[in-house]
Amino acid sequence: MRQYELTVVFPLEEDQHKAGREQLLADLAAQGTEIVKTDETGDRDLAYEVKKRRRAKYVLFTIKADPAKIAALDKVFKLNANLLKYLFVNIEE
Repeated sequence: MRQYELTVVFPLEEDQHKAGREQLLADLAAQGTEIVKTDETGDRDLAYEVKKRRRAKYVLFTIKADPAKIAALDKVFKLNANLLKYLFVNIEE
């Protein structure tokens, strides 16, 4: 298993944020990933408009996952309408 940083951008609306986060955590658990650390960085301005929004909530997860599972997670996250953006970054050891 490799360690990754997963940055997720959620809408500001509390109901969409909560639903998106619950779905994200369920998807991570379904793929057998381990969440090492969660860091909520709060509300921030976006660099550019995403789905007609200029501000969003950022959350940084540190996870351990099998590299083959990252492609599966990418496909699942694309279907989650409550995620504005996400990015996986491999942490070199």
